[in-house]
Amino acid sequence: MNTLHAQTNADLHCHSTVSDGTLSPEALAARAHANGVELWALTDHDEVGGQVRARDAALAMGMPYLTGCEISVTFAGRVVHIVGLGFDADHPALVEGLRRTRGGREARAHEMAAGLAQAGIAGAFEGALRYVGNPDLISRTHFARFLVDAGHCQDVPEVFRRFLTEGRPGFVPHRWATLHDAVHWITEADGIAVIAHPARYDFTPTEEYALITEFIGHGGRGIEVVTGSHTAAEALKYTETALEFNLLASRGSDFHSPDESHTDLGKLAHLSGQLTPVWEALESRIQVGIA
Repeated sequence: MNTLHAQTNADLHCHSTVSDGTLSPEALAARAHANGVELWALTDHDEVGGQVRARDAALAMGMPYLTGCEISVTFAGRVVHIVGLGFDADHPALVEGLRRTRGGREARAHEMAAGLAQAGIAGAFEGALRYVGNPDLISRTHFARFLVDAGHCQDVPEVFRRFLTEGRPGFVPHRWATLHDAVHWITEADGIAVIAHPARYDFTPTEEYALITEFIGHGGRGIEVVTGSHTAAEALKYTETALEFNLLASRGSDFHSPDESHTDLGKLAHLSGQLTPVWEALESRIQVGIA
């Protein structure tokens, strides 16, 4: 894998029907390959059930693959996402930790549906289930798709604004994993933990400093610099953050759906040549097939 470098078209953040994406792991692999992705990882939310399918599809096309997952974490009263890369997907502590994190989503979904019913939208739980590939991972995204298709809103962003953010009828908080747990599950499984899309959390500088330093203290080593939701200015900011804290840099579209995602698989700006890409530290964990 000595051809990998900062300009490699790596996409290390996307979601399939195993969590809240709309394409199967195999369809995602094909789309990534068609878009020129040179290193790929499927990072479903709190779930590694699609890893074998994604890996096999990628390797069959000769596209190098890294195991991946995105773990939901509660930090400073907000949900933060930690991406794990290059880990052993069968590691018992990781598998059990993810199982516990997924637990409680169904109860939360029933509470969300009850809130929406009070707002005059009946049958939301059953409606959302129609969009769920894995019932253990029912989420706000599935409710949003139901509300759009049922004609309650024009698009997914409108659903979140009107119904699914804090203070709205369908919002129900959930207690996720701790930052310590998520990082340790990943590192104990020989992977590298990465802070996903840091600009999305709208932290104050003090809160962000606390997140990064605690993350590093637990053994976290990477940060997403280029991702689908980052602007060019935000990518520059987190380039500087990666350099300041000596963090490995990651890159991923956070692709969920051809109809919903702003950035397609592999259609991202490159990392700065000043940065050390996370994949350089994971070279021994990259799986390679022959097309």
